[in-house]
This record gives sequence, C-alpha cells and structure tokens, in this order.
Amino acid sequence: MNVSQIGGSLSKEQIDFYHLEGYLVIPNLLQEEDLTQAIEAMNSKVSAIADELAQAGLIHDKLEDRPFKYRLAELFKDLTAEHFLKYGRSWRDRIPGYFHLMSNPKILDAVESLIGGELFSNPVYNTRPKIPKVAAGAVPWHQDKSYWPDANSNPVITVWIPLVDANEINGCLHIKPRTHRKRLLKWHQESETGTGYTALHESQLGKTKTVVLPVTAGSAILFNDRCLHMSTPNLSDEVRWSVDLRYQPTDQDPMPAHGAGFLARSYKYPERVATLEDWMANRTERTAVSAD
Repeated sequence: MNVSQIGGSLSKEQIDFYHLEGYLVIPNLLQEEDLTQAIEAMNSKVSAIADELAQAGLIHDKLEDRPFKYRLAELFKDLTAEHFLKYGRSWRDRIPGYFHLMSNPKILDAVESLIGGELFSNPVYNTRPKIPKVAAGAVPWHQDKSYWPDANSNPVITVWIPLVDANEINGCLHIKPRTHRKRLLKWHQESETGTGYTALHESQLGKTKTVVLPVTAGSAILFNDRCLHMSTPNLSDEVRWSVDLRYQPTDQDPMPAHGAGFLARSYKYPERVATLEDWMANRTERTAVSAD
C-alpha cells in the first residue's frame, strides 16, 4: 500500500476505531452547501425521468413542485417496480454535481487519514434512490469486493453518505464490525430483487453482532471493501437518497473495466489531479489538453 501520509482530518481515536472495527461513522461531515450540487444533479435526473414517464403516458403530473425527498417516490407511486428498474437500481451518470461531491476536500481529508494522500477515486460510485415498494431497494448482506473480485485493490474505502436522514424506517445501513479481515467469501447472485445483487447465505455471516447505523443527512459511513454490510427496505413514503463513493491508493488497480475513475489528490504529482473537464471526458488525470 502506498501510504504517503501527509495529514487528514481524523483523530487518532477515529483512525484506530476504523482499523479495528472496519468502519467509522463521521456525523455531519458535510453541510447543506456541500450537498447542493449533488442534489441538483439528482433533481435533473429525476426531471428527465418525469419527462419520459409523461411522454409515455404513464403519469399526468410531473410533480415539479414536490420536495426532493418525495418527488421520485411519488412519480412511481402508481407504477410497478419494473417501471422504476428500467432506470437502474443505482445511477452512475457523469453530471458535474457528482464530481464536485467526489472531490470534496472534507471527504478526501477523512480518507487521507486512513490510506495516505495519494488518492484515486474509484470508478464504482453510485447514486442510490431507494424508493418504497421496490425490492431492489433492500441490499442483501455482501462485501463490496465481490463486485471486483479479481482486482488487486485493497484497501478500497467506501464512503457512504445519505442526502436525507437515513433511519430504520427508510432503510439505513447495517454492518458487521471486524469482518473486514475476512477473505472474500464465496457469494451468489440473489434472485429476489430482479437485479442480481451479490449476496451471502445466512450461514456465512457468523456470530458477529450486527450494528444498525441510522445517520443524518451529510454524515458519512466509511468502511473497508471486505466488511459485511446490508441495508433494509424502505418502509416510508419518501426516497432514501444516498451515494456510495470509493477511494483507494494510487498504486492499486484503477479497475478500468468498471469505467474511468480519477486522480482525486496527490502531493507527489499535484499537476496531474483531474479536473471536472477531465472527468467529463473520461480522463483519469489532468492532461495538457485541459491544462490551458
């Protein structure tokens, strides 16, 4: 692991907790202004979906005045899960607001405390609109590494951030501490949601206690890609909006098969840190083309 430790924002107690338990909760890491551009990106996607549904005659009101946390759920209230899943269980669009969130210094400072200052933003980032009544909103027990089993990237740190308060009603995360030292367990593709999540059998979970992690909007849950976790169904009437962002040291596999990540921070090569223009063009680093 390439650990060029320069600084970071976490305390020694937080760092020790992460390495021991495999996860860390950082309450209120981001403020409203940090989330604004990401929420605008999500709203633009929702508006595009509303336009499509209206054009198809599936809805008669695009609900343009409804609040962010309700609109998408209400658009699909009288439609089927299949209608919703046409747009995917998670979104990975290249909209500027997502880049601004992934490159937010508050997030990078926290991750730097754990794996050093040469940081690559992994291409597997997701926006997750968990809406009521759709089975794919509930994610079974799994390890993130099951989605990149052949990559030599370790550690990969997931940074999970809700855009609305996440609780046991709308489907917050559950995690099994200290399971990050496990090897990659043999997983299967579940068939209940229609999307084929990787999943583990109950017998593989062991006797480790489960920790339920309700958190407020803008808080962050960081965890290792081998740490067992899941989320429960959304039983509310709102959308449980969240993002899962991932970071790794720059000397690890960039996983190009999953898309183009980007150099998010570097003290060795600061001139190579990707800009928005690079990211939008699927470039992993700043180039002479974008340097003018």
